[in-house]
Amino acid sequence: MDTSKILNYRMYVQREEEFMRADYSAEIGQYSRIKNGDIEGVRARFKIARQNFLNGNDGRGTLSEDPLRNAIYHLVASAAVISRLCIDAGMDMNTAYTLSDIYINKADEAKSVEQVVDLIADMQIDYATRMYDIRKEGIVSIHVRRALDHIYNNLNRNVTVAELAEREALNPEYFSRLFARETGKKVSEYITDAKIRTAMNMLAHSDFSIMDIALSLGYSSQSAFTTVFKKHTFMTPKKYRDINKGKM
Repeated sequence: MDTSKILNYRMYVQREEEFMRADYSAEIGQYSRIKNGDIEGVRARFKIARQNFLNGNDGRGTLSEDPLRNAIYHLVASAAVISRLCIDAGMDMNTAYTLSDIYINKADEAKSVEQVVDLIADMQIDYATRMYDIRKEGIVSIHVRRALDHIYNNLNRNVTVAELAEREALNPEYFSRLFARETGKKVSEYITDAKIRTAMNMLAHSDFSIMDIALSLGYSSQSAFTTVFKKHTFMTPKKYRDINKGKM
């Protein structure tokens, strides 16, 4: 099949209509978040992309003139990429492919573009959640597993070693050694990293003020938050937002 004439025509039409492809780095960024189990980052990014997808101005190609079929084709393409990336990152092959089959089958039954777009969101979050769980499989003890869940559920305040140890009915010193051995980080380091990653997502994907983000993550002031953020990212929260707003 000689596609040269069709390709040249399509490229001409796209130039005339000033059609711009979606930013490749943004697409890869979302796939990376899924692979790394960044559930909140995946959810936040899709909120930005959803309306653009529905409006047809997200830079995705037209795979079918029928809007519903076009959306389904995009889901199929996305499922193919995500499943393979997750396999490379440690997901069982049968799980990854069967999960892909499930969402493609559901899309085939959809009656509207909106339903398909919601399925894409569900699929991305589903894979990200499973990858998050896989990341935790290296954690052997139930104590540290529960501690991680508690940390992520309480990023709005300062969780202490004593609190985590008490919840698990363990000696604080023993719990600290156990946590460091299984995560490779001290409790305080792990909590700070989790807060900074969350802050980066909020700065890039939300309109909350820097002060609101600081307070929501348990920092006493914007200046205290800025000091910690700059130490970890080598830039201020404002500069990070200016560079990354809507691009991740």
